[in-house]
Amino acid sequence: MAPTLPRSLSPSKVSSFTDCPLAFRLAYIDGLPQQPSAAAVKGTLVHAALEALIWDNPAGQRTEEAAAAALERAWRELQDDPEFVALELGEADAQLFGDDAQVLVDNYFKLEDPDSVRAVGVELGVETDLAHLRLRGIIDRLDVTDEGELVVVDYKTGRAPGPQHERGRLTGVHLYALLCEQMLGRRPAEVRLLYLRTPTEIVAVPTAQTVEGQRRRTAAVWQAIERSFDRQDFRPKASALCDYCSFQAYCPLYGGTPPGSDPGPA
Repeated sequence: MAPTLPRSLSPSKVSSFTDCPLAFRLAYIDGLPQQPSAAAVKGTLVHAALEALIWDNPAGQRTEEAAAAALERAWRELQDDPEFVALELGEADAQLFGDDAQVLVDNYFKLEDPDSVRAVGVELGVETDLAHLRLRGIIDRLDVTDEGELVVVDYKTGRAPGPQHERGRLTGVHLYALLCEQMLGRRPAEVRLLYLRTPTEIVAVPTAQTVEGQRRRTAAVWQAIERSFDRQDFRPKASALCDYCSFQAYCPLYGGTPPGSDPGPA
């Protein structure tokens, strides 16, 4: 069966294409499996714990003890997850993995008082049509303020970016601002990134101009994906992310050949 373009975009797909068009092609067009990442699996674990802390406990009961209990439950459930199993962690490494997840959950309390949170959704699926494209994503947490304004919150388990990279890291949450405006008819008052490793908070205030700019940038990325597909020209882009890429064996930068490419004479 001939490869086809995905008919939807998400913040992760937008980032994938802008980071490296070849990696986007291999993951989302060719459908090649990616090696499970310990960082990504740990992020899933921590997100599950924080989701349960906020959603399963009323204000006044969102304590560090409640967070530890939520993490313990999420840890037990993770044991049968195929991506976690594929990490093949030994007992000592699994202990370090769990201990580090606990550090990240503890750091959350340095960023906000969970009892002050008024969440109206966690792990909230949002999607909308944008011209001939389906745009979709999952919001970690959607809050409402005392004034009735919406706030998009995104948990990050990596380190916060330097000031020169902050704007790029906010692209994903600005996409969620666009999705909220399209789906709910209301633009969020804030988008917040909570970096648990550091811990650091980055806040942006969406405006009509930033949301419209994000709409245009997303459309431009999709047009670039379509052009690359029509020309079968998804070029690799070298960066620090290459060290963690699952597709080095298929990458010309590492002496590999993408599927379906002519390797040339031996």
